[in-house]
Amino acid sequence: MDLKLYTHADAKDVRTMLLDIHDEAYADDSDPFHSRARFSYFLDLWSKREDWLCISGWENGCPVGYAYGSKFKPGGWWLGSTRPRHVRGPIFALSELMVVPKWRGTGRARQIHDALLAEVEGARSVSLQVEARHPKVQALYVQWGYEKVGESEPSPDAPLYAVMAKPLHR
Repeated sequence: MDLKLYTHADAKDVRTMLLDIHDEAYADDSDPFHSRARFSYFLDLWSKREDWLCISGWENGCPVGYAYGSKFKPGGWWLGSTRPRHVRGPIFALSELMVVPKWRGTGRARQIHDALLAEVEGARSVSLQVEARHPKVQALYVQWGYEKVGESEPSPDAPLYAVMAKPLHR
């Protein structure tokens, strides 16, 4: 798999590609929370951050998926939950990890995840949220070294999320 790195400066150029992958990943999901319009709001919110990083994976010239995020501001944490005391120092927020359906279960998600975290500088931990109704996805993140540190419901129309974190080892 070929990997491509993008930064805040590239966000406008890759926006449509990221939205199209989102649409493919959520094609069978009618929940308005997972709509393209709602997702584009979050994509724009995150990609405006100057330290935003994104990695996309490609096979034979076609996108496989991507991951992106940025560091929380000092003291920052996920909306709707409390930062655990043991998660200290600068934290990279892995906002999205998305793989198109035909590539799920192939190890590509882990490759994209690891490539993104390899680019992160100055963070001691990484944190992410996964919908609580997906225990298999939570279990996968546990295999990758994450632990559940709380739950979050960031808005009235949002699903309940498991908040997960792990140290970044260098």
